[in-house]
Amino acid sequence: MEFRNLGRSGLKVSEISYGNWLTHGSQVEEDAARECVRAALDEGVTTFDTADVYAGTRAEEVLGRALEGQRREGLEIFTKVYWPTGPGPNDRGLSRKHVFESIHGSLRRLRTDYVDLYQAHRFDYETPLEETLRAFDDLVRQGKVLYVGVSEWRAEEIERALKIADEMGFDRIVSSQPQYSMLWRVIEEEVVPLSEREGIGQIVWSPIAQGVLTGKYKPGQPLPEGSRATDDKGGADMIKHYLNDDLLTRVQELGPVAADLGLSMAQLAVAWVLQNPNVSSAIVGASRPEQVRDNVKAAGVKLDADVLKRIDDILGPVVIRDPGKTRSPERRP
Repeated sequence: MEFRNLGRSGLKVSEISYGNWLTHGSQVEEDAARECVRAALDEGVTTFDTADVYAGTRAEEVLGRALEGQRREGLEIFTKVYWPTGPGPNDRGLSRKHVFESIHGSLRRLRTDYVDLYQAHRFDYETPLEETLRAFDDLVRQGKVLYVGVSEWRAEEIERALKIADEMGFDRIVSSQPQYSMLWRVIEEEVVPLSEREGIGQIVWSPIAQGVLTGKYKPGQPLPEGSRATDDKGGADMIKHYLNDDLLTRVQELGPVAADLGLSMAQLAVAWVLQNPNVSSAIVGASRPEQVRDNVKAAGVKLDADVLKRIDDILGPVVIRDPGKTRSPERRP
C-alpha cells in the first residue's frame, strides 16, 4: 500500500480507502462485511470512510464492530453529516444542533472517542456557513474531530468556507470528497484548481463508476443478477444514467488497455483516478473480500501519457465534465 498526505495537512492516508456506503448494513450481511474489512486491513488499507446516513446509521455500527480491537492510532476513520438521520426538522442539515448531535451518535456507533475527518456531506443553504464552521471548529477544539472536510461542494462554496475560516481563525477544510472517475470528471475544471491552490486533497468516491468500469455491464445484454444496477436500495438509481449502449460499448474497449498493462478493468479505473496528483485517496467498496484484494492492487500503479490518451480517445463524448452537475439540495431533504 502507498500513502499520501491528505491535502496540505500532515495526515497520511492510504491511497485506497475502504468505504461502506451501499454495502454494510444494507446489501451485505455483517459477517461478509467483517470479512471485507479484514481483507482491507490485511492489504494495508488504514483509511475507512462512512457516514451517519448510510443504511440508516447501521453502516457506522457495522464498521465500528468490524474495526473493534484494531490499534486506533493506526487507523484513519472518516464520517459525514448532513442527510436525515431521524424524522424531525433538526435531524438533518448542518445546524450547530444537528452537527453536535450527529457527531455524538457517530462516535457511539463507531466505538471511538474521535474521528480523524468529519465531513459536511452536502452544502446546507438553510444554515449560515459561519454557524457550521464554528460548530466544526468547536469539535476540533474538543478533540472529537481532528480534521474537517466537505463532500460534493462546488468550488465557490469551498472558497467561501476558506475565506470565513481565515477571517475567524477556524480550522480550514483539508479535504473534498467528490464523485470522480474516467466517466465523471466534473471536478477537474474548478474544484481541483482551487484545491491545488488551497491545500485541499480529494478523497474520491465511485472511481469504478458504480461498477460500470469493471466491464460487467454489456451493451444489449440483461443486467447481471445481484449487481448494483438491480439493487432496489439506492444503487440502481445511481447507475442508471450509465446504462446506455454507446457508453457500455466504449467501456468494453477499455478491456484491452487494462490487459496490456496486466491490470483488471477495475484496477485500471482506480489507478486512473490516482494519477491525478490532487487525489489523496480513492474509496472502494466491496461485497466480497476478493473485490477488495483486486482493487488495492491499483495502489502505486503509474499510467504513462500514452495510456491516458488512449483512454480519453476511447471514452470521448461520453465523459461528463460539467461542473454544474455538482449540486446540493436547495432545501434540506
